[in-house]
Amino acid sequence: MYKIKTKPLSVNECWQGKRFKTLEYKKYERDLLLMLPKKTFKFDKFSIEIEFGFSSPLADIDNPLKPFLDILQKKYDINDRYIFTLKVSKKIVAKEKEYIKFKISEYESK
Repeated sequence: MYKIKTKPLSVNECWQGKRFKTLEYKKYERDLLLMLPKKTFKFDKFSIEIEFGFSSPLADIDNPLKPFLDILQKKYDINDRYIFTLKVSKKIVAKEKEYIKFKISEYESK
């Protein structure tokens, strides 16, 4: 593993001004909030695994990450400052077979 001695830049530090949700994102958020299973997580620290099923091999793995994490936070009342591990992967699937798989578990330090 490589180590670079610099402070990581947050998404909020990357853009100036207020960002506004598009109508498409508002619908996506509303739909996902209804589709996500009803669960309660009583952990102090979280590990999250996400797998995106994309129909395009050109899809960037990080583009859907922030919106999906924000929706998980809203649904499950999780503050992302308590996410200690995040595993993200992508699979290429046929058109109309796109998906998102995820697992939320308790973080266990080693």
